[in-house]
Amino acid sequence: MILPLVRRPVFAGFVALSGLAMVPGPAAASYLFWTPPNFTGTPVRGDEPGLGLPMPGATPKEYSAHLLWNMRAGLNVAALQCQFAPPLAAVKNYNTLLKQHDGELNSAYETVTGYFKRTMPKGWQVALDQYTTKTYNGFSTLHAQLGFCETAAAIGRDAIGRERGKLHETAELRMREFRNSLVPMGDGMFLIRRTTFASLPTPPLDTKCWNKRDELVKKCIVTWNMTQAAAGRPVALVEGAANPNGV
Repeated sequence: MILPLVRRPVFAGFVALSGLAMVPGPAAASYLFWTPPNFTGTPVRGDEPGLGLPMPGATPKEYSAHLLWNMRAGLNVAALQCQFAPPLAAVKNYNTLLKQHDGELNSAYETVTGYFKRTMPKGWQVALDQYTTKTYNGFSTLHAQLGFCETAAAIGRDAIGRERGKLHETAELRMREFRNSLVPMGDGMFLIRRTTFASLPTPPLDTKCWNKRDELVKKCIVTWNMTQAAAGRPVALVEGAANPNGV
């Protein structure tokens, strides 16, 4: 980089390079956000990490029941935590879900219970109670409440729109999204300022190195360039270029 004229006001130890960025979000109907965060995830089976408590030795049927029961627990928590936003209809949708899909939910609970009876015959009731409590606690959130409630409302609408016996499809398609919503995210409508600091070598600031026109004099340019070269940095100034009058 060639700087033919160097003036003191131009230089600083660090230069802040600022930019503005918009957080993208899906163009979907939303009550709590102008531009809702994108929590979408890939379809799941129930045995993937991060969806719920471990189920060692579970069969595919038990994993499916485990997945469905986790979604029901999350919607139950939403019905309790999201009442601050009545338009989300969290309570109404959850109650409708229980009535509309009672058969599939009861079957899922029986399957999960059977898993603990099979794998822990002596202490299955305690293990089931702990599983239930920890599953509920896994959906409790404070800082991510808006995203969680918005997502729970959307999943609840999806669930009550399913035919009887098809509730597991909602769980398979949207459970990863449900878990993702527990991560705090802001509204994509608002700008975020990102600042990156780039270090620039600072030329000598001794008053003896500057003339009355605030230009770096020749002898200091030579010294500074030698220092830069010794440090393995590129030489930024050309000798004599700072002062056309040969000062």
